[in-house]
Amino acid sequence: MKVALLPGDGIGKEIIPEAVKVLKALRGVSIEFEEAPIAGAGVDAFDDPLPPSTLDLCLKADAVLFGAAGAPQYEHLPRVKRPGLGLLKLRKAMQCYANLRPVKLFPELANASTLKPDVINGLDLLIVRELNSDIYFGEPRGRINDTPGQREAINTMRYTESEIARVAHVAFKAARGRRKKLCSIDKQNVLETMVLWREVVSEVGREYPDVELTHQLVDSGAMMLVRTPTKFDVIVTGNMFGDILSDQAAMLTGSLGMLPSAALGDGTRGLYEPIHGSAPDIAGKDIANPLATILSAALMLRYSLGLPEQAERVEAAVRKALASGLRTADIQEPGTRVVGTRAMGDAVVAALQ
Repeated sequence: MKVALLPGDGIGKEIIPEAVKVLKALRGVSIEFEEAPIAGAGVDAFDDPLPPSTLDLCLKADAVLFGAAGAPQYEHLPRVKRPGLGLLKLRKAMQCYANLRPVKLFPELANASTLKPDVINGLDLLIVRELNSDIYFGEPRGRINDTPGQREAINTMRYTESEIARVAHVAFKAARGRRKKLCSIDKQNVLETMVLWREVVSEVGREYPDVELTHQLVDSGAMMLVRTPTKFDVIVTGNMFGDILSDQAAMLTGSLGMLPSAALGDGTRGLYEPIHGSAPDIAGKDIANPLATILSAALMLRYSLGLPEQAERVEAAVRKALASGLRTADIQEPGTRVVGTRAMGDAVVAALQ
């Protein structure tokens, strides 16, 4: 099994090694790793946020494990060289159109959340985010007027029926394997794009009569996500709304540093990454939380490498490390011991063994 490692920028260079450390500790699992630059690191090495050699490696790999993109020194670059564009182009090239973002509360972290424990007790939901279209990819786009006092820019929210249908099928199948409840989140009261979204999701839903389908506007859905989060089972939504709502949902679990993600297409090859950013303010200080990356590696074992039992072992090891009272700075609470990035990775390895 071949896995492409793309640490990227900022804390990506610290958290990816911890996930690799955990994967190498799994007995009976043989994975060949190869590292390549992307994002700002790609610009530094090849003047390209997605160098052709990196893309070629990813397209030949069984799975891709990504760290983070972006740093202040790249903010002045033109859009075609921005670090984040490398990740967007990679998702598109790999045809990973469905982003699975599980939001599950480890009981040990109930007090790390800003919400009351009784609100998040038993939290276990899945956000399915469409990943290859919407306003992030729609054309036309760009600056259309740079006249002082009249500057203007445009982005286009665009969806086709087939793009909506394929991610809806992923979400319905996921719900079928869980509690059989799917909530589709849109903004159909304002946006024509979202009128189409609701129509297509409803049509696909007729193929899954065993799954309860509901619809929710994104503004009220965001409110419900913090008011009664445990009422959700699976959420399916567009690219931009999914980006925002999944970061909001991360705080239900205590920290962005706890949420993994899997980007999948029609085959088994996938792109796996924590949902947090590059956090340049803490990069190089050995204080970043590696658990979202380690849990992303567990998703990789489950979805791309066909090793569900090993995935469960990794997830159990993460919980055991947390149960021992160890915390990184972002999830610290009274009575726990704060450790660094490498020490937390070591704790998960020890729990595996």
